[in-house]
Parts: sequence; C-alpha cells; structure tokens
Amino acid sequence: MSSPTLAIRTDGLQKRYGDAVAVDGIDLTVESGSVFGFLGPNGAGKTSTIRILTTLTEPTAGSAHVAGHPVSDRATVVEHIGFLPEEPPLYDELTGREQLEYIAGLRGHEDWDRVEALLSRFDLAADADRRVGTYSKGMKQKLGLVQALLHDPDVLFLDEPTSGLDPRAARTVRNTIDEVAAAETTVFLSTHILPVVEELADTVGVLYDGELVAEGAPAELTNRAETGTTLEDVFLDVTSEDHAQR
Repeated sequence: MSSPTLAIRTDGLQKRYGDAVAVDGIDLTVESGSVFGFLGPNGAGKTSTIRILTTLTEPTAGSAHVAGHPVSDRATVVEHIGFLPEEPPLYDELTGREQLEYIAGLRGHEDWDRVEALLSRFDLAADADRRVGTYSKGMKQKLGLVQALLHDPDVLFLDEPTSGLDPRAARTVRNTIDEVAAAETTVFLSTHILPVVEELADTVGVLYDGELVAEGAPAELTNRAETGTTLEDVFLDVTSEDHAQR
C-alpha cells in the first residue's frame, strides 16, 4: 500500500509489446504536492509509463499506485487524476465551451464559473464559441490542459505540455503548473526538453531505453552531466536540439 505522502509509487514496473521492452523494471516515488519532471529522449518509454499510471494500459509486470490507489482500480484512480496527452482528446465538431461542458458533465463537476475562469486564464474566452476543428495546435493544447484541470485533480499528468505553443502560451502553461503545485496538486511532467524541467521540477527522473537511469534535483543532475559521468550521453540526446537552438 502506498504511503499517504506519496502521490505515485511504482515497484518493478514493466511494459512489453511483444519482444520489445518499453518500460524496464522502474522503481519510482513521487511526493505529494511536488512537480516531478520525467525527462528523456523520444522513444525512451515516457508515454508508455504515463499510460500505465493513468490506467490506459496495464503493466506487463510490477505494480503502481497513484493517489494511494492501485492502477488496477481504474474507476477510483481516474477520479483523482487529470491527464493531458501530447495530442489532446478533443471533438473537432464541438465548440471549445461545448467541449468543456461535455467533459464537466461526464465527470459530474458542472461548475460553469470554473469553466469560464479557466477559459479566461488561457486566453480562450474570445474563441470559446468557435469549433475546435478551427483551433490551432497551440489552442488545442491549451484547451486540453483546461479540460484536465476542470475537476481539480490530485495528480496532474502532462505529456509534452508545451508542444506547439508560442512563447506566451508556453509561459501560461508553466505559470499554471506552478499554481497547481502551490495548491498541493502533484504534477507529473513528461518532456524531452531539459529547460522546462530545470525551471519547474522539484525532482527529475531520467528515463533512457526504458530504464530509470538517474533521479534527483534538476541542478544536481545537470552538474553530474556536466562533469562527464555516464549521464552526459543521456543529456546530449535529450538536449542536443535545444542547445543547437541557443
């Protein structure tokens, strides 16, 4: 059973797809109320891990608890989590406001004042009555984040949340992550972009080829990488695109 102070705990978590191992025996703990940066290059197994933790797929081996509940208890876990995948699940034929009202109704959290407040926070109020199919990728990303926050979850899972956003929108997302963490919501932030976790995360786990190869505070891991330890190769893979753009 998970400790009450832990929002997420995994023990020997593994996911196989045939002979391919996507997640290879991860032991992970995430403190309640913290921002955990899940860092790794594309294809490292980050999304497979998130899909297990959000009950979208079952582990091949090992166990996981989220918000104190085993992920096998899907009905309970989903009441405590919000999830923004890299491609938000949206209906193009609905307006932005209709999309949120639909999701709020499904969850039984029909707080229309909260819907309007979140639309305003993410600069979506003026476009709320446009069909989602006319939105840009960045607008869809913001609407997906609002959707994930509607029911005020205990644990918020974000998979590449700044993908497709312009600098202003990306800053709004980062500020929101700070706000929800300050309100004791645990944030599990998966990304391949090192500067995002450097800014936001209390703790970082580095995933590489399905294995958790390092864990610690962002500054600690960055220093270890810069001194030429085995983490250097991992961070070169993770940050090569970002360094090239600086």
